[in-house]
Amino acid sequence: MMESKFKFILLGIISAATFFSCKVGPGFKPVRNEIDPSTVYRFDSLQIAMTDSVLNISWWELFEEPVLDTLITIGLRENKDLLIASSRIEQSQAALGITKADLFPTFGYSAGALRGNVINGLPTTPELNAVNLYTGFGTLNWEIDFWGKFRRANEAARAELVASEYGKRSVQIGLISQIASTYYQLLDFRWRSYISVQNLILREHSLKIIQARYDEGIVAEIELNQAQIQRAIAAAAVPFYTRKIAQTENALSILLGQNPRPILTGNELFDQSFPPDIPVGLPSMLMERRPDVLQSEMLLHAQTARIGVAIAQRFPSIGITGLFGSASSELSALTLNPAAFAIGGTLIGPIFQFNKNKRRVELERKRTEQATYEYERTVITAFKEVEDALVEISTTKVELKARTDHVEAAKNAQKLSLERYDKGVTSYLEVIESQRQAFEAQLILSETTQKLFIGYVNLYKALGGGWIDQDEMSGLINP
Repeated sequence: MMESKFKFILLGIISAATFFSCKVGPGFKPVRNEIDPSTVYRFDSLQIAMTDSVLNISWWELFEEPVLDTLITIGLRENKDLLIASSRIEQSQAALGITKADLFPTFGYSAGALRGNVINGLPTTPELNAVNLYTGFGTLNWEIDFWGKFRRANEAARAELVASEYGKRSVQIGLISQIASTYYQLLDFRWRSYISVQNLILREHSLKIIQARYDEGIVAEIELNQAQIQRAIAAAAVPFYTRKIAQTENALSILLGQNPRPILTGNELFDQSFPPDIPVGLPSMLMERRPDVLQSEMLLHAQTARIGVAIAQRFPSIGITGLFGSASSELSALTLNPAAFAIGGTLIGPIFQFNKNKRRVELERKRTEQATYEYERTVITAFKEVEDALVEISTTKVELKARTDHVEAAKNAQKLSLERYDKGVTSYLEVIESQRQAFEAQLILSETTQKLFIGYVNLYKALGGGWIDQDEMSGLINP
């Protein structure tokens, strides 16, 4: 009768503890900077609303470069940083499984064989005769999550899992952007190498003419020396850009997760097409687009939950223990004896630990404060990167027009200088200067064109585009 009453009381305690249990510590509320909904980016030339469909695409396809598409596909499959990020997701999934298991009872077993005249500190018989004791039990242990310690830990682990998903997306966006940027740098160096070779051919041709005139006594030795200098300068530029091409190919190979090797490219730099301008939307939309911002928010969520874990450790833990099995002095009778059982509860809590538990809570609060600042820094950095990309595109477009005009004028001046020199109107110094200006103008035009391509790449990266579709986003935000 007493046993039944005890069982009912114990069952009532468990039910009440489960039903009335709470989660101590602050609940997480998404932190969003106060942004005026009417605020726009300073250098957004379109300043119109952005729809999700604009960015939920493989934006690199807008460059209409099949070779770039292939390289990005290889990189997304084989890049080592991305594979590491994928492994971290699986690691977070395992950690979540561990913390979820703490919410439930643990079941085990124990078995033992003992002979002696004292067992568990008590004599076996008044005469202290030695006896045998064989036991076999199934065990149960359960710490009831009355204060929400395990639920807060589970909340933190779940948030970290989502953060690892966003972390992979950040690596993915960064990888795509690096491959695209490096590809256009490679096109730029190859074009500059081509210009350098053409300039060397021109200088060698000029040197032959000057050498012939010098041999005939028509020009002075100083003009021959000037032609030789210009030819040497042109010759030095060729291996310089050959080296730059090889180094850029090596860097691109590493991004692809492969050993350094030559990279096949498609159209030349000036045959590439710029992507269309896109509406970037409002700054307030950026926090829902950038995976690094969302990752930082999830890490803040996880850290906030750890405050609850620390607070719960200041309160007593309530546990249930039990075993059910058999005990016998004869091994052969172990399964024949009446069932043996034991069930009980434990209450373990701190009394005085020199403020250790209090300091633990303070520690987690300060870490949460730091995570908040980290989130805010990530947000304002995201805004800065969009602004940088916008101003880069808008100003580089103007610069590119001026550089194009510069090249046309320099080429014409080079042609006129040669004509004037052939007619004896001017010195060879004018020819040298006009050739130098034309050469440098073409190099700068190539570099400016490359910068505009990279500006578009940086803008798509800054906006967080092309990394996820709407259904996948909903699944990550609401796990």
